[in-house]
Amino acid sequence: MGIDPAGLPYRPCVGIMLVNAEGRVFVGQRLDRRVTDKTEGDAWQMPQGGIDDDEELHPAGLRELEEETGVTADLVTILAESREEYLYDLPDHLTGKLWGGRYRGQRQRWLLIRFNGADKQIRLDAHSHPEFAAWQWVDPDQLAELIVPFKKRVYRQVVEEFRDLI
Repeated sequence: MGIDPAGLPYRPCVGIMLVNAEGRVFVGQRLDRRVTDKTEGDAWQMPQGGIDDDEELHPAGLRELEEETGVTADLVTILAESREEYLYDLPDHLTGKLWGGRYRGQRQRWLLIRFNGADKQIRLDAHSHPEFAAWQWVDPDQLAELIVPFKKRVYRQVVEEFRDLI
């Protein structure tokens, strides 16, 4: 018998849309979802992570950004935060496996952040537990094509919300 996700809460999370001067968006290829046979495709995503109980949105976003990309606060400018939280549910086969089985999905607030540094300042190995194997800058409209299916709706909504500021 599986876990009934309806009784589980959403994990509080911050997502970061990191954009460069050309209006392209950073995506990282997840280490835990690299696909070698290419039947499913590799999983790419924007930086994101949990918000600790005692943490505010902006510091959480800057912490996650540095942990996942090596990009420090002095190299960025926070341009905007999402007006609302975006929710997504995990697919059935992941419910009960991620985050200790405590959450049904995530509730995300998003930050739009301008990268003011040079590409060589992006370091995927900056943290002791890297999340990304590779990274690239992509057009915002490519994001939904690269992300895992259960996050596509959220990515489209975030792109639309931030489009005029990118």
